[in-house]
Amino acid sequence: MELNRIICGDVLEEMKRIPSNSIHLAITSPPYNVGKNYDNHNDKMNYKEYLDWLMNVWRETKRVLVSGGRFAMNIAPTGIKDFTPIHHDFTNQLREINMIFRTEIIWYKQTMLKRTAWGSFKSPANPHIVPSWEYILIFSKDKPGLQGDEKNADISKEEFMKFTDGVWYISPETQRNGHPAPFPEELIYRLIKFYSYKGNAVLDMFGGTGTVAVVSHKTGRNFIHIDISSEYCKTAQQRLDKIKNQHKINQYA
Repeated sequence: MELNRIICGDVLEEMKRIPSNSIHLAITSPPYNVGKNYDNHNDKMNYKEYLDWLMNVWRETKRVLVSGGRFAMNIAPTGIKDFTPIHHDFTNQLREINMIFRTEIIWYKQTMLKRTAWGSFKSPANPHIVPSWEYILIFSKDKPGLQGDEKNADISKEEFMKFTDGVWYISPETQRNGHPAPFPEELIYRLIKFYSYKGNAVLDMFGGTGTVAVVSHKTGRNFIHIDISSEYCKTAQQRLDKIKNQHKINQYA
């Protein structure tokens, strides 16, 4: 499959076109199945159907990863009233297919000032813990280490020391062209610099509005972006075109 493309299509159909053992790092956040208003996706499946669907995605993810390749999955607790531990279910699924669970990063979104739910205020009757964080779950295929030329390791000493702290304080994005949960670029920058070499191939199979593709391009990685929404793919392409045009302007300035 040609790299550095925005691909609009069904995740499983398009992933089957990716050669085995060709991706060094997969980064994604799957739809949470909580009824978010995604364009062209049913975000309220039966829970077993949802897990079965994603299990097929995880199997394809493992297939396309190189030996030692990494998978970084962003997932959040699903709320307060109807709490579903999907992060645990996903971890169990990936361990079931023999992906190695490496670590979890706490993405603290610094959103507590916007809280609206307390439960039984000032009472132990039924208080709520507000999920002001999300998880980044890290897995690898076959082995912990990823082969690569050390000349292409481009993370600085300061970045490395900062990123090894397992709590990342990064403000979230709100919306981007109707997408309800876009990645902040800083989050993807850290994952790409920490877990891949320049020239590696990075996949986002639920690519949304293209943050993984954009940051991959900015950091000298190759990318494959897949999303079923033509509207989100259009936004991703526009973002890429903008930074490519800016690069051309800077070259000739």
